[in-house]
Amino acid sequence: MAACRTVSLLGATGSIGASTLDLVGRESEAYQVLALTANSDPQALAQLAIEHGARVAVIADEAHYDALKLALAGSGVEAAAGRKALVEAARLGADWTMAAIVGCAGLEPTLAALECGKTVALANKESLVSAGGLMMEAARASGATLLPVDSEHNAIFQCLAGADLAEVRRIILTASGGPFRTMPLDEMARVTPEQAVRHPNWSMGAKISVDSATMMNKGLELIEAGHLFPIGLDRIEILVHPQSVIHSLVEYRDRSTLAQLGSPDMRIPIAHALAWPQRMEGPSAPLDLACIGRLDFGVPDEVRFPALRLARAAGEAGGALPAVLNAANEIAVAAFLDRRIGFLDIASIVESTLSGYSGPDPRTIEDVLEIDRAARRIAADEMESVRV
Repeated sequence: MAACRTVSLLGATGSIGASTLDLVGRESEAYQVLALTANSDPQALAQLAIEHGARVAVIADEAHYDALKLALAGSGVEAAAGRKALVEAARLGADWTMAAIVGCAGLEPTLAALECGKTVALANKESLVSAGGLMMEAARASGATLLPVDSEHNAIFQCLAGADLAEVRRIILTASGGPFRTMPLDEMARVTPEQAVRHPNWSMGAKISVDSATMMNKGLELIEAGHLFPIGLDRIEILVHPQSVIHSLVEYRDRSTLAQLGSPDMRIPIAHALAWPQRMEGPSAPLDLACIGRLDFGVPDEVRFPALRLARAAGEAGGALPAVLNAANEIAVAAFLDRRIGFLDIASIVESTLSGYSGPDPRTIEDVLEIDRAARRIAADEMESVRV
């Protein structure tokens, strides 16, 4: 690799953060860490900041500032806390910023990073689902390079390899189908949180694991893909592929179809984004197709997985509805994990919230955050009529 690249990581203590820092640590001579942030774990954040020689460590929850400052005492790492400090960390001007803060808390820092005009690796779904138009416009205005980190979007990016989108006939997002891909609908009604978080292929957090089980995760990725690769949502399809070996495909107008394959390890797409436009040595297991033996495919069942239908409709409508969809889903998933609603109630609450919302389209991040708050209130009211 060429000159040392400065790196900031927004969301350092989550699974994406751990994978990114694992890669950075393997080639520490190639990367200099500027900023690391976390939500509410000052001890873990301080340990990572010291280990990787960060310039600044930011904890989002100001209640943990004193603990962070104490943990960093004598290390030379600056401590900061709060929403404003997150945005300031994103504006340090790192050559490469990983945007991995979960939820709408990541919107302002991600936008700030894009406005710097450098490279932003995007792992925060809400940025494009809830505020895709604003984010893409910020990237265009500043000249920032936006690199997708989700395995599916990164796969599409690799299959395109700079090709003109006018040459593309369709994009195919693959989906594992989650743990309930073949489960009858009556059994799905009795699914527990413990069952829903056990993804068959990927190791992920509870919320995203539930999203995979309802297939809302794929619906959100559909909306994201519409912003990243603007060929029209009607030309972006979803294909169930249980083995999670092919991460997505691009079909060109001459009917050539390119697919990106790899082991189900998030370090692969992260490594691609971290080293882009070059490549780096990866620690992931090599793909052994002979051992895998077979690759299966199927059409997703939108009757059993209505989240796909809801997400496509929200994406096609645009305006405020993608943000409403995302907010309602977060509220419903949290309630399911807390055993206050059933598994099938998640999509029902999202649908009711979408139907119950009326308001203007967002023009600023503040508008998006207000839409998010309003949708959460509606979703909470909808849950009052649900009984487990």
